Amino acid sequence: MKRPANSPSDGAAHRFPVSIKAVILRDGHVILLRNERGEWELPGGKLELGEDPIECVTREVHEELGLSVRADHLLDLWPYSIADGVDVLVGTYLCTDLDPSRDARLSHEHGQLQWFDVRAIESLTMPSGYKDSIRRALDDGTP
Repeated sequence: MKRPANSPSDGAAHRFPVSIKAVILRDGHVILLRNERGEWELPGGKLELGEDPIECVTREVHEELGLSVRADHLLDLWPYSIADGVDVLVGTYLCTDLDPSRDARLSHEHGQLQWFDVRAIESLTMPSGYKDSIRRALDDGTP
């Protein structure tokens, strides 16, 4: 099938990064990190070329928090415009903390980490997609 002359080829199509994030819950609390824009966000990061999303989220959580997690299932996938011309596709996974007695540690990538009561997420400065993913995790019946 011939492509119309004015349609972009694959090489000219708009491309943007994929960010894989974790929803980690402990006793009715969710762990969040404060980013350089002053927003709270879920732990996780950029999917590397050739990397499986589950490998990405477990790697990123270990790098950012020093925690070992198991990615249970995909919660959501949504586009996010960080700023004008800066777009990312965000995937969120419900993750099980494999050692809940271990304290999370803050990496150099963020300014702050905090376990928030899940009832407080509505009042936080964070993208609505993250809030939706946390709600979805709670609807799954996770502690």
